[in-house]
Amino acid sequence: MAFIEKNLPYILAGISVGGQYALIAIGYTMVYGILRLINFAHGDLFMAAGFMMVYLSATLPLYIAIPLVIILTVILGFLIERVAYKPLRKAPRMSVMISAIGVSYFIQNSAWYITSGLAKQYPTIPVISNSINVWGSTTTVVTVITPILTIILVAALVALIRYTKIGMAMRAVSRDFETSQLMGIRINTVISYTFVIGSFLAAVGSLLYFTNYTTVTPTAGSMPGLKAFVAAVFGGIGSIPGAVLGAFIIGICENIIKGLGWTTFYDAFTFALLIIILIAKPSGLFGEKSTDKV
Repeated sequence: MAFIEKNLPYILAGISVGGQYALIAIGYTMVYGILRLINFAHGDLFMAAGFMMVYLSATLPLYIAIPLVIILTVILGFLIERVAYKPLRKAPRMSVMISAIGVSYFIQNSAWYITSGLAKQYPTIPVISNSINVWGSTTTVVTVITPILTIILVAALVALIRYTKIGMAMRAVSRDFETSQLMGIRINTVISYTFVIGSFLAAVGSLLYFTNYTTVTPTAGSMPGLKAFVAAVFGGIGSIPGAVLGAFIIGICENIIKGLGWTTFYDAFTFALLIIILIAKPSGLFGEKSTDKV
């Protein structure tokens, strides 16, 4: 109990950042579940949403800028899929992965060019940027609402996948890509919906993340993107509940490590955890063992 009281601010921060990682990790796990592709540009999409908010909020009221950022991020994610991945649908998987890395560097370098490499201050968003007292610990409102909003969005996503026509199509494509095509499912539509949903969640995650970490740089999406990918692998890539659980575990653990004074090692912990998981349980906590058809 004394440990929890002492480290409560770090635990709360860990739950908050875990929720933000979860929103990014879902994008990784959904795309992999359908295309068997690690979308390395996903973290940079998250960063691009941060810069869009910086520039749009400078000229527009926040109540217009916020929904506009989400819409533009979704459009950017859709365009990435159509331009960089759709033409390579029948290409070897390695070609698609190289294309994903190329898109990642293209977005990063575009951000370097537009911003001249200068860090930008994220705008202060009323209400969620305010301080709040939780069990004697001072934190921000965004820290409290992030896990709640994450759970609501994940529940809505799970309901969409289970009970809607497009959700059933997603499940079918993730099970058997070729058979789904033969059954008349519009593969391109399903994939586009997947990227749209992932981009929407990345935009929301960006809004929450940069409200806490208020500096946006062209490489700001790299580390959160990598940690979200580790979370997806930890939970079992392809599993949405697994990605969410993995993200919360990573967020809480790395913030407790900060609280213990081992700040130098908190990034290293995430990747050490990845190595341990891949050795002990390569399919992750909720991942299914793959079977090769003969």
